[in-house]
Amino acid sequence: MKPAMPLSAKQTELMSGKHAVAPKRILVVEDEMMVAMLVEDMLTDLGHTVIAVASHMDRAVEYAERGEFDLAILDLNLNGEKSYPVAEALRARKVPFLFATGYGEGVLPEDFRNVPTLQKPFVSEQLQYALDLLAAGKTAD
Repeated sequence: MKPAMPLSAKQTELMSGKHAVAPKRILVVEDEMMVAMLVEDMLTDLGHTVIAVASHMDRAVEYAERGEFDLAILDLNLNGEKSYPVAEALRARKVPFLFATGYGEGVLPEDFRNVPTLQKPFVSEQLQYALDLLAAGKTAD
């Protein structure tokens, strides 16, 4: 595993508290239970509520289509399948989401290149920065 990237000056500024996101209800789509637990702990420590963790595609799509939450964090590779069906369901409902991946942004198809992406492994400050982007309606452009 390579170390998490250091925070930029902009990320540090956003983390100063004056730009912090109000508490959100978050869906986590992650197939590795230890990673899911770590992300859930980070989100809780940041003041958010994880409404569900979906580790399989069918369940993730079901939550994406019908769940009650403010935004979602999607593992790009879910048990060997790309989580694009989940992303498409979220996009159809206009629910903000981001990808979390160890593969980098370069693997995303053109249709999802503007979606904020967290490079695994990440720290809570990077997670909060990504949530700030989502709350502000910003893309990765």
